[in-house]
Amino acid sequence: MRFFITDDDPAVRRMLAQLIEDEDLGEVAGEAADGADVDAGLLAVTRTDIWLIDLLMPRRDGIETVREIAPSFPGKIIMLSQVESKEMIGEAYALGVEYYITKPINRLEVLSVIRKVEERMRLARSIQNIRQSLLGLDDGGLGKPAAPRERDHGSAGIGAAGRYLFSELGITGEIGCKDLLAMLQILAEHDDAASGHRDFPQLRELFRAAAVRKLGDKADEAVVKKEIKAAEQRVRRTIHQALSHLASLGLTDYSNIKFENYASKFFDFTEVRKRMLELEDESGDTVSQVRINVKKFIQVLYLEAKQHIREH
Repeated sequence: MRFFITDDDPAVRRMLAQLIEDEDLGEVAGEAADGADVDAGLLAVTRTDIWLIDLLMPRRDGIETVREIAPSFPGKIIMLSQVESKEMIGEAYALGVEYYITKPINRLEVLSVIRKVEERMRLARSIQNIRQSLLGLDDGGLGKPAAPRERDHGSAGIGAAGRYLFSELGITGEIGCKDLLAMLQILAEHDDAASGHRDFPQLRELFRAAAVRKLGDKADEAVVKKEIKAAEQRVRRTIHQALSHLASLGLTDYSNIKFENYASKFFDFTEVRKRMLELEDESGDTVSQVRINVKKFIQVLYLEAKQHIREH
């Protein structure tokens, strides 16, 4: 990994650079003493993967710098600051900051945060790999089961992993979980079935395959379409419940392990922050304005389930 450090305190820059070198985390690609000295071009030229930036600096602070650069910076951002205001921390997260480290710098905290960010980057790369490796996902392939031995192993493992993740996300027992499990099983059955490259399937293909599997191949088309529509609603409600659960954890404690681990994996953090603000609002308005990315949720759910199987 290549790091760029932006902090007006040279002692902090030295400490972070030394830590990165001592722990073999990567290399420091560059440093700057103020946000005004950094732009997207500099981060691109230095091929920065992880950007460590202080919140308060004399000429241009971290919030303004991140606001300007984050949209064109593909790497990950970690904010450093002595300020512990929930509002400022929330704004930083909403702008795309991955984690927040409080000063004075604690060696163990920095190591933990950087390793979590590196894991998230590996997750993103794995999602790309899955998109290229999922096979048999065209209209003719999605509905067809894999070979019996492969199906038994994959379905059993992916089902248990899926139920574990439902528990972690606070949605165990939600009506859409059965639909999500069915889609996980379909994806698992066709993963690595042949050689070639396919994109992750369209949502309509997944929902149709799950509906046909539930109703049978001979089900009337009108009945299948009705089931697809109902399943979409069930899944969307369940995903919204997962978002609400994680947002409530973050409201209570930004450093909650489940919040840190899952919130920005499964959801765009801007939407997480919106939901947190909605939960804080005491007006009683129950109409949520957050946008749910169903496809992203299912992609990450599948990847996390596979990771859980490998680890257990």
